[in-house]
Amino acid sequence: MHWAPIEKQPQSWAVRPNLLDYAVTCADFSWDDVRREFAGLPGGRGFNIAHEAVDRHAAGPRRDHLALRWLGSDDTVRDFTYGELKSQTSRCANLLTGLGLGKGDTVAVLADRIPELYIAALGTLKNTSVFCPLFSAFGPEPVCQRLRRGDARVLVTTERQYRHKVAPFRATLPRLQHILLVDAPDHGSDGLLSWSRLMAEAADSFVIPPTDPEDVAVLHFTSGTTGMPKGALHVHQAALIHYITGRYVLDFHPDDVFWCTADPGWVTGTSYGIIAPLLHGITNLVDEADFDATRWCRILETQRVSVWYTAPTAIRRFMRLGVEPVRSYDLSRLRVIHSVGEPLNPEAVVWGEKALGLPIHDNWWQTETGGIMIANFPALEIRPGSMGRPLPGIQAAIVRRTGPDSVELIADPEAHGDLALRPGWPSMFRGYLHDEERYRACFVGGWYLTGDLARRDGDGYFWFVGRADDIIKTSGHMVGPFEVESTLMEHPAVVEAGVIGKPDPLIGELVKAFVTIKPGIEASDELRLELIGFARKRLGAAVAPKEIEFQANLPKNKAGKIMRRLLKARELGLPEGDLSTLEKSE
Repeated sequence: MHWAPIEKQPQSWAVRPNLLDYAVTCADFSWDDVRREFAGLPGGRGFNIAHEAVDRHAAGPRRDHLALRWLGSDDTVRDFTYGELKSQTSRCANLLTGLGLGKGDTVAVLADRIPELYIAALGTLKNTSVFCPLFSAFGPEPVCQRLRRGDARVLVTTERQYRHKVAPFRATLPRLQHILLVDAPDHGSDGLLSWSRLMAEAADSFVIPPTDPEDVAVLHFTSGTTGMPKGALHVHQAALIHYITGRYVLDFHPDDVFWCTADPGWVTGTSYGIIAPLLHGITNLVDEADFDATRWCRILETQRVSVWYTAPTAIRRFMRLGVEPVRSYDLSRLRVIHSVGEPLNPEAVVWGEKALGLPIHDNWWQTETGGIMIANFPALEIRPGSMGRPLPGIQAAIVRRTGPDSVELIADPEAHGDLALRPGWPSMFRGYLHDEERYRACFVGGWYLTGDLARRDGDGYFWFVGRADDIIKTSGHMVGPFEVESTLMEHPAVVEAGVIGKPDPLIGELVKAFVTIKPGIEASDELRLELIGFARKRLGAAVAPKEIEFQANLPKNKAGKIMRRLLKARELGLPEGDLSTLEKSE
């Protein structure tokens, strides 16, 4: 289906977009020019994200400007100006230094969206250590798997998260030296330390060590379809992408109030829920509570949000309310709405126009890209269902592999192919931790192959076609089937498991598992519920399967690998495709 373009609509609170002429901006764009907008660390000591996001504002006219407003689930409000954020993050950096952490040491944070998470993130960057956020809804096994693979030396968390998810596995984490509990008033035994006590004892001034722009700053894990989670490494100069996308895509202006609803456990919540708004010196809003349509409308109204970055799942939930309930709120300050996490339905773009008076701008990027690569810009027409056009400074193309080390460009606007990016942008991941071979395999013929299939129309707009692998996107989260299958197989009744994503109109895809049980065990509704509970306990509700179907034999190829594509085709009634490699069941 082709939708008519939607022009940017005038609002009661309008500002001149930062990007007015896309073609001219792209033609004149230079990453060197962007670098020159930052002075860097004093004395020419390099480039550090925390300095650019916090300290430089605290040393200037925006010292008393509201940097971070936190809304607790009980409606508690905590405010931090740039000056106060500098003091708190400096205390955190001194705390880490006192524990013996320095450049390159990993600090993991496992917490809900509480102020300490954001202070720990920036304090870690200030200390030139590596920030590794962990999604708080993960179960024990995904958490400890990432702590282990990430070589975490310090974990910042809450007592509840520690007791339920880390303590039982502590013996398997020999590199984890210190646990900082943000809600513990005093130190405990076994390396358990009180965050608040150490923060109170730490000095509120800190000299950021020399930081090379290529020093690793952030470690983000992203699930794969096979094998263990991949740890994507990002460096300090990735901030150049966060800064320029804040300007051209999110269209930040000095008086904006920005709300990114993503959790920092996912890359959007770090790149755009922490770094990008602070680089621009604007007010960043954080809500601790989970999604609630009424609460979110109230936040948009009372906090006078002007730029909103959310996910398709949330937008679809809003759509269930209809138009009139949303219109009852005063959202006149809202100027720009963006969505990311999975392709945005064209209907959602049109609904935004009707209910909010604004179209919703879709954009595309990945954990590996570190920041927005392709977007529907506020100053350009929106083509509902399109990913948009590449960011200035980003070269994107549709390619077809022609050999192990070569690709060819696809010029036909109706032809599908691999979405590829020319390497070299500042936030491009610099490796997969402990997996150089997998990293090298991402680059073919001078291009980074994203793993997504897309097409490019005659006007340069890109359109998402589908995943090139089996990653499941559910409620904006990326779930690797391998992790779910491995956990289910730990249950004593399970022999094999195959996991797919099943389309769902609300959450994008739900996780469905096909399970083969041991002989002599009876398939029943009771066992189905037991397996769902078993998986939720270990993986968390966001990752665990919502549906389980028992099958005596799962389809496998001749190498013994479960054919997930065949499971999905049969589930959805789609053509089964080539079955030449299918192993015959007994």
